[in-house]
Amino acid sequence: MLLQNLTWPEVKALDFSRVIVVLPTGSIEQHGPHLPLSVDTDIVAAIASRVEQKAADKIVLLPTLWPGLSTHHMHFAGTIDVPQADYIRLITDIGKSIAAMGAIKCFILNGHGGNDIAIRAAMRELKTDVPRTRFVFASYWTLAAAEIKQIRESELGGLGHACEMETSIMLALDPSRVKMERAVRDGPKHTDPYRKADMQFARPVYFVNEFHEVSESGVVGHPDLATAEKGKRFLDGITSAVARFVVDEFLNW
Repeated sequence: MLLQNLTWPEVKALDFSRVIVVLPTGSIEQHGPHLPLSVDTDIVAAIASRVEQKAADKIVLLPTLWPGLSTHHMHFAGTIDVPQADYIRLITDIGKSIAAMGAIKCFILNGHGGNDIAIRAAMRELKTDVPRTRFVFASYWTLAAAEIKQIRESELGGLGHACEMETSIMLALDPSRVKMERAVRDGPKHTDPYRKADMQFARPVYFVNEFHEVSESGVVGHPDLATAEKGKRFLDGITSAVARFVVDEFLNW
């Protein structure tokens, strides 16, 4: 079920003990010289839509939240940023609205790494303000870590931003918006375990960089390895992993 297509009496009549509300979160920000600004929003929206289609009677899908916390990308033209304190309030307020409609369970499916810390902070506020509604959060690449690992061809450092995976998925979704002739490898060159950058590597220390300090092009990873066929495999694997959690697990919590 798509929330935007329902009337208020239809929402009021829903049995929220049998459905999960899903909120996808993305961003509008630079994705290198070869990908459009809407990549994070496009990808998470596509995943969420595919998950909803697998279990339309069990999911109420909200429109994808396109503003994101993108302060670290502001050096690059076109980026739209909601600063951290404002983004925490935005997620908290949306969460309160979700609770007010009667939702018992809400899954926040994230498609932009910069949103992570702020969403976690918002969930702490929501736990206090609307304890009856259970909020669970994950970025799609953590839920589908095993599936992504099986498909990727790049070594550690190849998946990050406008990378092998994101470029492949965009080639599968809309190749007319991908300029592969401009795709370049870029990102941190450090080899020590403290400064590596990869979606599938958790650094043992935490620090903050502006994006232009680690990438001249805005890319982190190996977009030159991207293909549309690989993008379809990424989408299929990620969709299966997300649906498995939402429908087979979280619905029964």
